[in-house]
Amino acid sequence: MTVSNSPPHRRVRRQGPVTLRDKQIPATTTDQRLLDRRGPSDWVHTDPWRVMRIQAEFVEGFGLLAELGIAVSVFGSARSQRESPEYKLAEEISAGLVRAGYTVITGGGPGIMEAANKGAAEAGGVSVGLGIELPLESGLNDYVNVGVEFRYFFVRKTIFVKYSQAFVVLPGGYGTMDELFEALTLVATGKITMFPIVLVGSDYWAPLLDFLKNTMLGRGFIGASELALLRVVDDPEEVVKIIKEAHTDLEF
Repeated sequence: MTVSNSPPHRRVRRQGPVTLRDKQIPATTTDQRLLDRRGPSDWVHTDPWRVMRIQAEFVEGFGLLAELGIAVSVFGSARSQRESPEYKLAEEISAGLVRAGYTVITGGGPGIMEAANKGAAEAGGVSVGLGIELPLESGLNDYVNVGVEFRYFFVRKTIFVKYSQAFVVLPGGYGTMDELFEALTLVATGKITMFPIVLVGSDYWAPLLDFLKNTMLGRGFIGASELALLRVVDDPEEVVKIIKEAHTDLEF
């Protein structure tokens, strides 16, 4: 007599690569829920459906910018006023980048982003805006001539890095710092190469640089070569010069 050690029969459903058993099996099938409009609609907010939205955002961003050419992203505060010195500086820098053969990419919003898009557009260049869905959203500024708006920050950040060959960072807040340290981390870990990071406005950046040098470097949390990844300038022409020198082997 053969004794079976196998468990009693259990209900099993396979949904693509997913296996469900017992009470985890839903009462309806995936295609039934898709086709039956009378059912609940909360499934469009579940994680598997979000994966599709995330994939769609990547496809949209990659497809839009695949033939963009050599580009530089310009970051800075959305709260900078049009009469502020940094607004005018962002305009001048972006115009200079266009004359040097670069496309200009920003977050597409107001403040420094608007100034950079304006400088690029009025210089006859390609002015790109990568917007983000926010509770108090203002949409893309009027100087963007190629734009896309994202739901997810991490998708947007990937597109920034993938299609930029340099970052220019003017005075800004949390969002600006987020992009700055994202770029520094990726360069320091070798994830991206030939990627100059230029800080504009020595007075604004001096306290941060002091902290990086005296505290982080002083305690051995970063190395001297990592601190040297940052270039600090005040002159718009110097910004363009630094970026051009880093890209001598790139084709424009």
